[in-house]
Amino acid sequence: MDIARVDQIIDKHNSEASSLIQILLDIQSENHWLPKEALERISERLQVPYTRIQHIATFYKAFSLVPKGRHQVHICMGTACHVRGAQRVLDTLQDLTGIKPGETDLDLKYSLETVNCLGCCALGPVIEIDGKIHGEMSPTRTADTLKKYE
Repeated sequence: MDIARVDQIIDKHNSEASSLIQILLDIQSENHWLPKEALERISERLQVPYTRIQHIATFYKAFSLVPKGRHQVHICMGTACHVRGAQRVLDTLQDLTGIKPGETDLDLKYSLETVNCLGCCALGPVIEIDGKIHGEMSPTRTADTLKKYE
């Protein structure tokens, strides 16, 4: 991420240390992860120790210190989805993307994560891609849905 862009985001929040989490969220949203250079620049500009910023970035699950794909794919493995075939949907996602849960493909196109519940059990099995819920998934519907994100 361009340091000038990091500076713009910091400036948008008036360089206030009290806006640290929002600054991190803005960078994460735009860049899909928090590069070390960005964290160092935030530390310098806000006069907040780097270790504190790193602690916050590792504490919250919303942040990633490693590159993530442009498309965040979450599959529900909760009970309702599991009994309706979530494992087959997960197997299909792994075959199509070439990655396992917790991984990002080499092209930084997809990151795959499993979750315990997405809160829409009646629609199971469910996947969420970039915040959009896709319900009643099957291996075929999963393949068709993923094509929309290529």
